[in-house]
Amino acid sequence: MASSTSVPTQNDILVPETLLKKRKSQEKAREERALATREKRDKNQKKREAIFTRAEKYVKEYRNAEREKVRLSRAAKQNDSVYVPEEPKLAFVVRIKGINKVDPKKRKTLQLLRLLQINNGVFIKLTKATMEMLKIVEPLVAYGYPNQKSVRELIYKRGYAKVDGQRIPLTDNEIIEQHLGKYGMICIEDLIHEIFTVGPNFKQASNFLWPFKLNNPTGGFKSRKFKHYIEGGDLGNREDAINTLIRKCN
Repeated sequence: MASSTSVPTQNDILVPETLLKKRKSQEKAREERALATREKRDKNQKKREAIFTRAEKYVKEYRNAEREKVRLSRAAKQNDSVYVPEEPKLAFVVRIKGINKVDPKKRKTLQLLRLLQINNGVFIKLTKATMEMLKIVEPLVAYGYPNQKSVRELIYKRGYAKVDGQRIPLTDNEIIEQHLGKYGMICIEDLIHEIFTVGPNFKQASNFLWPFKLNNPTGGFKSRKFKHYIEGGDLGNREDAINTLIRKCN
């Protein structure tokens, strides 16, 4: 009678201990990755909600400010008086001339303003000191008072961060949070708000931004000669008309 041979089952096969440890470590690593993914997803969801809430708050703040200006203007008109808005706090300065035959004082001031190339633009907090600096370089720059739309468009379209001397595009809010989070700025809307309102951390926000590199305006400048804006040229303070120039250069 032939003897029957039994086929070993899976339970009968001995698995090396090293392989068992490897499998356990792999399972543990998978669980840890899954947990980290869930935590990151939840964190990003909360962050998006916070950013959306902040953006809504800023929009409401801007609208209320505009309505208040209209209200004060109407009230002044009804009382046969004139509404005088507060002095501008923010300027946008664009360098439009080179430095040929320019004295060292003007060159140094341009460096301090970070206007190292033609068509570079920067946001400046208007103080007594910066107004004096603008007077020094007035024959070389055009400047004025940007509105919220201009600030927003510049940062979204032309905004780059200065990180360790490198010019980094503002494509991710993580960049802003990493370098400005300690000042309460975690997204691009926070950065725009800090610049436009000239907030308490304006200096840090402005220095975080690489000087804007603009195009020549559509149709070109009227003249690159030493002629002031009020005389039909391009140089100097153009007040609210800077917004038109920004549109042409952006």
